[in-house]
Amino acid sequence: MIVECPHCHTGNRLEPARLSENPNCGACHQPLLAGVPIAGTAENFADLVKYSKVPVIVDFWAPWCGPCKAFAPGFASAAEAYAGQALFVKIDTEAQPALGTQYKVRSIPTIAVFEHGQELERMSGALPAGQFKAWLTQFF
Repeated sequence: MIVECPHCHTGNRLEPARLSENPNCGACHQPLLAGVPIAGTAENFADLVKYSKVPVIVDFWAPWCGPCKAFAPGFASAAEAYAGQALFVKIDTEAQPALGTQYKVRSIPTIAVFEHGQELERMSGALPAGQFKAWLTQFF
């Protein structure tokens, strides 16, 4: 699969089995999967959810959505706070409409939690950063 580096935006080819090895970007050598949300795409999302050894927290969002923009800093803060404990993925439903349809996203932002390829829970709407982090603690 191809994972875009959240730091330099370079595409990195990554074997799904290596997700648990905390890989670094081949260009900037920063961590690909820890500390910052990564972009989910139709090409990489199924493997991210299936092969991740930690819970995958997904933000289904759109660039025109005001609540999505307001929630983004809290999501990024949680990604940093829970680095290594969870994988944080952002899916732009405008750029990746098939994923929004596949997962029956009816409103945005929608936050979904996956573990071992299965959706555990979802929540629609934006929360303040502190409430979001408190909600996430049930998955660790």
